[in-house]
Amino acid sequence: MSELIRRRTLLTGVAAGAAMAVTGTATATAEACRAAVKQPTTVAYIEVNDHSMLSAGKYTLANDGRPVIDIAVIFAANINYDTTTQKAYLHFNDQVTNVLNNVATQVRPLQAKGIKVTLSVLGNHQGAGFANFPTQAAAADFAQQLADAVSRYGLDGIDFDDEYVEYGKNGTGQPNPDSFIWLVQALRAKLPAGKLITLYDIAEASERLVSGAGDIRNTFDYAFQPYYGNFAFNSDFSKSKYSPAAVSYTATSQATAADFAQRTVAGGYGVFMTYNLTEANSAAYMSAFTQKLYGKKTVYTP
Repeated sequence: MSELIRRRTLLTGVAAGAAMAVTGTATATAEACRAAVKQPTTVAYIEVNDHSMLSAGKYTLANDGRPVIDIAVIFAANINYDTTTQKAYLHFNDQVTNVLNNVATQVRPLQAKGIKVTLSVLGNHQGAGFANFPTQAAAADFAQQLADAVSRYGLDGIDFDDEYVEYGKNGTGQPNPDSFIWLVQALRAKLPAGKLITLYDIAEASERLVSGAGDIRNTFDYAFQPYYGNFAFNSDFSKSKYSPAAVSYTATSQATAADFAQRTVAGGYGVFMTYNLTEANSAAYMSAFTQKLYGKKTVYTP
């Protein structure tokens, strides 16, 4: 074999080795990014009456691989009222039922990417709400229904949204100081470790977090300021668990979302809440806030 051939073979081998080293380093860096704790936590409520849960899994951070969305919220189940038994019960409309009956294709793909999927529960104009359970036993009964849903469908937790209740309707009681505390305490006791309880910080229940029955402010994993296009902190919660930003993909300007993200980081807040993610490619909109939150653009993968 000539010296020229040997030399060319050696250089090729060196180059290949260098390329493999660079590739290996890049891969290791990407894996390290994916393993690192991602802060703040980004949350997306998805209106399943109109949009697909799978949209939450289509966005990753550039040169990183981690999902932009950390928690995808199924919006929403309902707390309904049975006038015969005079009890609250958990209700799923057709669209929520479709998601839950098809968790293998609607939820598991998100969870496989590291996205937690929770179920939001919302009032339904029937008088039953989180703040008017008349007894601790009644609150515990509804907590069991919630825990059963988490277990049955393999979900990652429950989100409380006390809107649209119409307290007093159908002969139901008015809010009392202990009801929501009983409910949240019972749910925490019934859920396995690691499951989430979150609060959309609005209405009667959110105003009744401390009473003689206890203090549940630190029981929530996260809480979210509820008025889209606004930025406000509720000092009942720690900064690490609260989103003062409330951003709607369809109603909050991209510039405002970026500003809120910057203020979230500057203020040391641990959560960034978004709402109404649709099937449209929202990578440009997300990039405006992910560059502020994480220093990275958003990549969309259909």
